[in-house]
Amino acid sequence: MTTALPATVGVVGLGRFGRLWASMLQNDFTLSVYDSDPAQRAQAELHGLVSASLDDTLASDAVFYCVPISTFEATLEEHLPLFRQLGGTRTLIDVLSVKLHARDIFERHLPAGYHALLTHPLFGPDSVAASGIAGQTIVIDGYRLPSEAFDAWRHYFESKGLVVVPMSADEHDRLAAESQGVTHFVGRTLERFGFAPTRIDTLGTKRLQDVTSQVSNDTWQLFVDLQTLNPHTKAMRLRLSEAQDSVFDLLLPNRLVTDRMVVGIQGGRGSFNEDAARYYMSRTPEIPFEIVYLHTTERVLRALHEGEVDRGVFAIHNSAGGMVGESVAAMARYRFAIGEEFAIKISHALMIAAGADFSKVDTVMAHPQVLRQCRTNLEKKYANLRQTSGAGDLIDQAKVAELLGTGELPASVATMGSRILADLNGLRVVEDNLQDLDENFTSFLWVERPRQG
Repeated sequence: MTTALPATVGVVGLGRFGRLWASMLQNDFTLSVYDSDPAQRAQAELHGLVSASLDDTLASDAVFYCVPISTFEATLEEHLPLFRQLGGTRTLIDVLSVKLHARDIFERHLPAGYHALLTHPLFGPDSVAASGIAGQTIVIDGYRLPSEAFDAWRHYFESKGLVVVPMSADEHDRLAAESQGVTHFVGRTLERFGFAPTRIDTLGTKRLQDVTSQVSNDTWQLFVDLQTLNPHTKAMRLRLSEAQDSVFDLLLPNRLVTDRMVVGIQGGRGSFNEDAARYYMSRTPEIPFEIVYLHTTERVLRALHEGEVDRGVFAIHNSAGGMVGESVAAMARYRFAIGEEFAIKISHALMIAAGADFSKVDTVMAHPQVLRQCRTNLEKKYANLRQTSGAGDLIDQAKVAELLGTGELPASVATMGSRILADLNGLRVVEDNLQDLDENFTSFLWVERPRQG
């Protein structure tokens, strides 16, 4: 070894990688190793590494920090008073997978006169166990190291069979986001997906299994640190997400069938959503269409996303009731393109089952928007009726009307909607035009799957 290398070396952190790194160094230097965790010290002893005190380890001429990325700064801050007590100067070396973060920490805390080397060994215990350390790659940035010392460390790493790549911290992080960052993100995504071996796996599939298994052996904290402390990974994740969305969209046709357009609507038969859809399609009478009654915006957008319908219609805003909360919540969960926003005039009738005794009706069940649009008139004229909205499909008053018509809901329940809804389900209208505003308009969205250029 060249004389520019230190005589004594310390390793702080004896996790899986720290033990591997210390094992590589122990035959070439007077080595001291330390970990604050007794369990890690015990594991190190099983690998032939006898732990020293923290003072003895930090007194080394060069100290490698093999600690988690997220704890590096706190660990260094904890050690600074000890460095001052020990006196002298030394070289501090990190092995973090993010280099700008490590450099920034050294910038903030490195004592005057201290040297620093930034490194990133691009391997771990699993890859070394599989193919040995020779031929593995390490990136180094001389940062705050004299050229003679930098060359000495480079030659030392090369003597261990490592491929040494000198590179600035910024270039490292930019390239790492596009390689290691992608690999870990895809591996963790496949793990969450439940990617498991089968009896018919191809070679490519087995390689993906290897990636998934390898990154899953690392701690979750390492994954989080790789994705959040490298300033270039955010742009990578956004591009990766956009690429996945693009491929997904390309696999779904804009139209399911060629002879008609399939339109999923928030309501059921006789609903204002159906009125809105028929109004919209009346502007293009040459296009045949089929309406699918989905009752909720969530189901409309899910069906659109899964390729079950071509277009979707749902209410978004009413002049009296304001925003449709159900639609806003569903819109946050799905990707779609808005074709147009349009409005139609709405009037609400109170209706009950044909044979019901209105004096025994105690509940009006309808969409929250309908109840808001008729709040004043209901309180003035029908204050005895408890106002409620059903769960699931029953949030749609068209579904309530259907079940009232078939006797599947008790005759003590009333609902609200258009006269058409009452006629379709054989219900009796108690009173029409109960909306608080004479000019009561509801805005609807006409939506489709995102198109790819």
